Amino acid sequence: MGKSARGARGGVHWLFGDQLGPHFLTPGDHGPGRGTPLLMIEARSVFRRRRFHRAKAHLVLSAMRHRAAEFGDRMTYVRAETYRDGLARAAGDRPVTVHHPTSYAAARFVRSLPQVTVGPARGFLVPARDFAAWADGHGGTRLRQEDFYRWVRRGHGLLMDGDEPAGGRWNLDHDNRQPPPRDTATLPVPAPYRPREDGIDDEVRHDLDRWERDGDVSFVGRDGPRRFPATRAEARAALGRFLTHRLDTFGPYEDAVLAEDPVMSHSLLSSSLNLGLLDPAECVYRAEAEWRAGRAPLNSVEGFVRQIAGWREYVWHLYWYFGEEYRRSNTLRHTAPLPGWWCDLDAEAVRARCLRTVLAQVRDTGWTHHIPRLMILGSYALQRGWDPAAVTDWFHRCFVDGYDWVMVPNVVGMSQYADGGRMTTKPYTSGGAYVNRMSDLCGPCRYRPGERTGDRACPFTAGYWTFLDRHRDRLRGNPRTARPVAGLDRLGDLADVRRQERKRGNAPP
Repeated sequence: MGKSARGARGGVHWLFGDQLGPHFLTPGDHGPGRGTPLLMIEARSVFRRRRFHRAKAHLVLSAMRHRAAEFGDRMTYVRAETYRDGLARAAGDRPVTVHHPTSYAAARFVRSLPQVTVGPARGFLVPARDFAAWADGHGGTRLRQEDFYRWVRRGHGLLMDGDEPAGGRWNLDHDNRQPPPRDTATLPVPAPYRPREDGIDDEVRHDLDRWERDGDVSFVGRDGPRRFPATRAEARAALGRFLTHRLDTFGPYEDAVLAEDPVMSHSLLSSSLNLGLLDPAECVYRAEAEWRAGRAPLNSVEGFVRQIAGWREYVWHLYWYFGEEYRRSNTLRHTAPLPGWWCDLDAEAVRARCLRTVLAQVRDTGWTHHIPRLMILGSYALQRGWDPAAVTDWFHRCFVDGYDWVMVPNVVGMSQYADGGRMTTKPYTSGGAYVNRMSDLCGPCRYRPGERTGDRACPFTAGYWTFLDRHRDRLRGNPRTARPVAGLDRLGDLADVRRQERKRGNAPP
């Protein structure tokens, strides 16, 4: 146990490891020497239950321990086997307050404790009751992100000129879907912010090494040096560097992929937002200020605002609105297990350059941006018919910004289309032509995006057609997939494609 405020009268305020920013405290109650006693619990059982990415475990523990050190004697930092054990040791029967946790399991747990009072969630723009009213008003079933995004923009005055969207258009995706520039391996932009490790990072790494040696836990992936902020000061520095040096080029290439430049112009702020080190309001309003000051183009600012005030906010609320049973959605009845090479992040076993490159990025950093997640990793899993619950768990464990609320809607709803269209209007998958158009990954690859059969058949192209064939009865009735499904009947080699993909099975492509 760390330094304790156990002797203080009254209650204690409990901070989970993703509630690390000042907005999880009472205003005016931020200093180390005053205010309500604080508690954090580092529960070893969390790491025993799942095989997390080593870099993720390091980041979360580093962020928690840094935050505890900032508060000094005011913070009780408990290292325990479970949350229940830690709470009993640190708080006894004193009253405890906590803000609404970010998973169903944690929410059930805190509500089961008679001494704990649960306050509203923080770290988001829209209160839960407001979203519920909006969703109920839209029928509660097909809730489209674009409609929600416009509603948030209006309600928060984000990128608005009176009652109209800034620039006259709500959606600037047309300007933000450029393929990568040719004849360059990297975007000519300043590098992103990178933190410097300190003694706390060394301590965390030493502990993780010891846990693995003792056989207590098992991790996947590589760790070090730390790439993502673990303190609010680092997160604010990362936000400032992005806004000042990288925001202007973010928009055009946000959907593009370069093999040697996994970061491109992306902000790398998702882990900081999801740890609670940054508040989404400060991110979007500061980005808008850059546009209004003439320092960043509208399309880049709108794309960034859409990611946070649109998509991130939307995913958070759908997680709670759809209910816990949503995670078990499996409309397509996909049940195939994840293969060992995928679970172990064994990029060297893969010959397809796009998949090998992205899997190596995840192995080495615990991160890759949204297009490799959706259109390479997620698309491959969808085409192979892997169990969506297992795919969701993999994304949760292997990404530094992955949490239950993040990955359930993103993977079940969007990536794996397991909800049958409650969240998106079509399955997000494609053949190799899309990857070839939006990246530089296909040129040196042994496979050819235009070939469906044979030694050079692209696994994404063959996989795309077998996916459509497997689900043609369902997808022919969808206006967004009816045309490619109709194209199945024009493929003279469809029987060969089926046989080839059955033979491929779960072997690395």
